[in-house]
Amino acid sequence: MPKPDSPRVFCVANQKGGVGKTTTTVNIGVALALGGLKVLVIDLDPQGNASTALGVERTVGTPSIYDVLLGEIDIDDAVQTCPDAPNLKCVPATLDLAGAEIELVSLVARESRLRAALDPARGNYDYVLIDCPPSLGLLTVNAMVATSEVLIPIQCEYYALEGLGQLLRNIEMVRKHLNPTLDLSTILLTMYDGRTKLADQVAEEVRTHFGESVLTSVIPRSVKVSEAPGFSQSVLTYDPGSRGALSYLEAAREIADRGVKES
Repeated sequence: MPKPDSPRVFCVANQKGGVGKTTTTVNIGVALALGGLKVLVIDLDPQGNASTALGVERTVGTPSIYDVLLGEIDIDDAVQTCPDAPNLKCVPATLDLAGAEIELVSLVARESRLRAALDPARGNYDYVLIDCPPSLGLLTVNAMVATSEVLIPIQCEYYALEGLGQLLRNIEMVRKHLNPTLDLSTILLTMYDGRTKLADQVAEEVRTHFGESVLTSVIPRSVKVSEAPGFSQSVLTYDPGSRGALSYLEAAREIADRGVKES
């Protein structure tokens, strides 16, 4: 896959749970890494599902993004290599992260802790993907301040656009006060079920509303995509020939191609 002229840093956000945020972060990350690019995934969700899916250690006491945010270690000291994709590194989340929102409140420059930690390591990677929690708290704000691009997965279901307005307002607020370069560059339609008219209606509505930000690639509903994390794998290594794997590969290639055009 084509290498971007400068490192691209994405925050993968949507305050709705179950829309495919972590699945998208993991599978796009692995696809880019298998395509020959250097990728860093930062797991900023206390549930730690991205860390689990990438097969990295996340037991209590493991150097993690929590220690990085509190300034106790450098980000490089928390990096682990994904066993299935040597080009992909991951900074895991442990249960400690659950209390980080409260602990960050009293710290200096609390909204830009992640940016300060990431800046020295940014040049080592082609892509950095930050998996956000399903909320709009301080962790998600830290991700938005540290990145230049937002990737929003939207599921092709009835409530798809509900709550999205609040996320867009938050992006605008962060852009205005903390990170003027933040760009809602990419929207990925997930959980697409071609048998239903509703999926087509939602897809059409999202494309009408967001235009060229929406990727042409669509991720279908897939049992294999759901099964893969149970084996600490991405769908690309669990079942490379499945529809889910091929769709994520296509989406990653589209993101990589866009990176070259935009540069």
